Amino acid sequence: MASIDLNNVDDSFFDVLKELGNIGAGNATTALSQLLNMRIDMKVPKAELLEFSEVGDAMGGAEQVMAGIELLIEGDIEGSIMFLLELRAAKKLVSIAMSALGMPPMEEEDPDDPSFNEMQQSALLEFGNIIAGAYLNSLSSLTNLVISPTPPQICVDMLGSIMSAPAIEFAELGDKMLLIDTKFSDDLELNGYFILVPTLEAYEKILTSLGM
Repeated sequence: MASIDLNNVDDSFFDVLKELGNIGAGNATTALSQLLNMRIDMKVPKAELLEFSEVGDAMGGAEQVMAGIELLIEGDIEGSIMFLLELRAAKKLVSIAMSALGMPPMEEEDPDDPSFNEMQQSALLEFGNIIAGAYLNSLSSLTNLVISPTPPQICVDMLGSIMSAPAIEFAELGDKMLLIDTKFSDDLELNGYFILVPTLEAYEKILTSLGM
């Protein structure tokens, strides 16, 4: 059983998590810049270790509709990683991504309509796969751990509903998740959120591999 106590950790723990988030999100924006063929910068992310019940408020309210792309993590560490975008930002990103990927552009539609057709979902999944994969590759490189993501899944719903699934799935592993607030800017203005839910054993392995 892992010895780490997530309810009693010092500032160095969060400094490491923030640095991991900084490097991972930085590499993710590089991959996104190449995909969309535009300049994208990243503001330094905020890393917080939150209980599942606190995530909704931290991201603007549990009732807001968001698009979430989730990948399960396998290998030396297990858990889940999710990238979340506010609905209007997801619609804007899908339109840009479809054009960059050579897909037909989206027709004018209600930006508050939570539905995505099959092609739009494919574009969003590809984006989520690239950006989450870039983050996990950074984590793997820094820790020398084998981290393998499963194929991404998409969910468009109220934030509270999206977060209920991992809350139930990982309830026996602990009630805390790592929230990395990431702001992309320059040609594209987007607020996104990485949510990493490793097992307690995974936290232990990550910190041990970093010499903590």
